[in-house]
Amino acid sequence: MKTVTDRAAVSVGQAARPLRGTREDYDGLLDLIGDARVVLIGEASHGTHEFYRERARLTRRLLEDKGFAAVAVEADWPDASRVDRHVRGRSADATATDALADFKRFPAWMWRNVDVLDFVGWLREHNARAGAGAVGFYGLDLYSMHASMEAVVRYLERVDPLAAGRARAAYACFDRFGDDPQDYGLNAGFGAGQSCEDEVVGELMALRRRAAEYARRDGRAAEDDFFSAEQNARLVANAERYYRAMFRGRVESWNLRDRHMTDTLEALVAHLGRQGRPAKVVVWAHNSHLGDARATAMGDDGELNVGQLARERHGHQAVLIGFTTYTGTVTAASDWGGPAERKRVRPALPGSYEALFHEVAMPRFCLRLCDGGAAAQALAEPRLERAIGVIYRPDTERRSHYFRARLAHQFDAVVHVDTTRAVEPLETTSDSERGEVPETYPSTL
Repeated sequence: MKTVTDRAAVSVGQAARPLRGTREDYDGLLDLIGDARVVLIGEASHGTHEFYRERARLTRRLLEDKGFAAVAVEADWPDASRVDRHVRGRSADATATDALADFKRFPAWMWRNVDVLDFVGWLREHNARAGAGAVGFYGLDLYSMHASMEAVVRYLERVDPLAAGRARAAYACFDRFGDDPQDYGLNAGFGAGQSCEDEVVGELMALRRRAAEYARRDGRAAEDDFFSAEQNARLVANAERYYRAMFRGRVESWNLRDRHMTDTLEALVAHLGRQGRPAKVVVWAHNSHLGDARATAMGDDGELNVGQLARERHGHQAVLIGFTTYTGTVTAASDWGGPAERKRVRPALPGSYEALFHEVAMPRFCLRLCDGGAAAQALAEPRLERAIGVIYRPDTERRSHYFRARLAHQFDAVVHVDTTRAVEPLETTSDSERGEVPETYPSTL
């Protein structure tokens, strides 16, 4: 007599579509996506080659066949802006490697890797062919508080030197806390120093009051430049709140971060629409941000995420796609701020979605979950799901990297690659070239 797991594996195997490396692999997903405005494509780690490669393959189809106008990623706005200028032919960077140079903070390998390099090179070539329909590349995250302040001041120095002086004075509020925004958050959050909330919100409001004056000077380029400056100013205001909140608890800071990413996505959709471009965006981020939090233990703990908010705001116009793997290698660190290491990913735990997909005995496949078939029903009950961020700790894997989820409600589709390999950083070290080493604290997503 077959177990429940066996029956579920049979249902999944019957519904799964193998990935053979051809252009037709994702035809079924494109049918599912239809006329959706936002397609959120996840990853189960921040350091797996196949996740980056397959995500890029699907994204190319969306840009070429579905008219998507932007790729928005789990990265800081000013760092991604340099890539955006490169792929749209607006920068002096000669190569994709140069364009990725602003990704300096840990974990640099998350964006400074061979797979992203290939995609950025392809996107520049695609845009050169597309002309006026160039696809943009944008960051959604909020960790670049100081870099974003500098970007706002640089913009104002070009368009309004007097306003630049006022912005510089407002942002000087942070000078007494040093360069580490966590030091600011610790002191301001616990009353050891006055917060800079009024200054950063005031600067954002001042910039917005001059929107019409700044953004209409030289056509679309001026609109883009103002939009970028506004997003940087908004990032500074939200980052100031985030760093004060992060010492009060994970739920509050997590929710602030994912609301910021979602609001940035919404601002981008609106900006594209105002310019008469297709308001359709592909989002790249970790599964934990893009799978609906209401179908996971995160939601049970009061956390929300981009996937949940996108569904609430866009309904069926938002499509959520996750990735999973059973075993292989991954690029990750042992400590926050530590070097990139190539680590062995242990075979998935029994009772997990990854172990179930391994039973299907199909090396790579795509599975639609929103059709209500037998496979979706089999995956609607809670199981363990693995999440590896920028830190991987196999010695405490169950506690550090697994949570309960209802996959069929978390995603509209999932791509499974049974055995995966580590992404290749652009800068390699002896740690990144060796195998598994002793690990430390849990995943950071």
